[in-house]
Amino acid sequence: MNYRRLGKSGLKVSEISLGSWLTYGDSVERDGAVKTIDFAYEAGVNFFDTANVYNRGEAEKVVGEALRKYPRESYVLATKVFGPMGEGPNDKGLSRKHIFEQLHASLKRLRLDYVDIYYCHRYDPETPVEETLKAIDDLIRQGKILYAGVSEWSAAQLEEAVRVADRNLLDRIIVNQPVYNMLNRYIEKEVIPVGEKHGIGQVVFSPLAQGVLTGKYRKGGKIPEGSRASNPEQKKFIDRFLTDEKLDKVEKLSGIAADYNIKLSQLALAWILRQENIASALIGASRPEQVEENIRAIDINLTNETLEDISNILSED
Repeated sequence: MNYRRLGKSGLKVSEISLGSWLTYGDSVERDGAVKTIDFAYEAGVNFFDTANVYNRGEAEKVVGEALRKYPRESYVLATKVFGPMGEGPNDKGLSRKHIFEQLHASLKRLRLDYVDIYYCHRYDPETPVEETLKAIDDLIRQGKILYAGVSEWSAAQLEEAVRVADRNLLDRIIVNQPVYNMLNRYIEKEVIPVGEKHGIGQVVFSPLAQGVLTGKYRKGGKIPEGSRASNPEQKKFIDRFLTDEKLDKVEKLSGIAADYNIKLSQLALAWILRQENIASALIGASRPEQVEENIRAIDINLTNETLEDISNILSED
């Protein structure tokens, strides 16, 4: 495994990290989830990601249970706050009240004293950024959080967070977690430049576009049984990638992968890791074999010619 610094911090994370969205505590059986985490850990993955809203805390319980057997200093664990965890008016968002209550609830489910990274899962327009960052900073000073992060914040929102933190002498955020893959490249224009400017690393989720960049979905083909696209609850997240235009690109990208004698998924991950500001690609896996396949991407070096060919394919209308 290779490791990269997360932003300008001293924290080093594996280039491939393992998430638990739409899987652990829900569609993946507990034993299978634990086996997958165990395999990833033994393979050198040191960065694990979850969130309070993933199946209303059940994913945190599974991840915490799986990692409990390992020395705490040997892995980096992230969880998140923002989404609704109840029906009350203060059961969501980034208010000081919700942040404090949810962090302690997460720590209880994880059975840990602290988390390495605590993400503000989305931007909260109803709460002043100053209130949010001060609450996070207080928890950092208490030793319950080591580093602050955000997820899917825009370039302008990241800039705002840096200004507020500097003005109030607060710990800066060190990481943003956006979606990024060959079929969704919005962060390249503004988010990555802002990250490079302020030392905010990117940990990207959905690097395989919900499985579309594995090549399992074909234009005009049947939806594979047991896939996310066959699951009514998960289908809404993948439909936007199953257009004829995108599947045409996937077909051409598969040809490039074949030239390298690698899987399309490995090509997609190697392409992501070409970006220096990206510290880690966050994969989802329901079986150890998927982790094994994906981590092989760290050893793939794409030539400038290949990167240009990929760019031409992705730029096609």
